[in-house]
Amino acid sequence: MLDEHHWYVPFVEVFTSEKLPWASTAATHSFATQPDLEGYAPLIEAFAREAARPT
Repeated sequence: MLDEHHWYVPFVEVFTSEKLPWASTAATHSFATQPDLEGYAPLIEAFAREAARPT
């Protein structure tokens, strides 16, 4: 699935309240648990606008 992964950058991370203190990503959006169902539409729109794309 990610054979060509050099372009991939995490966009959303969830359940950060349970992550290890040393673990971090470059995700643009971060949630302590999981976003409400209504919160996904803006995330999808933002991903379509801002997310990295393969070159």
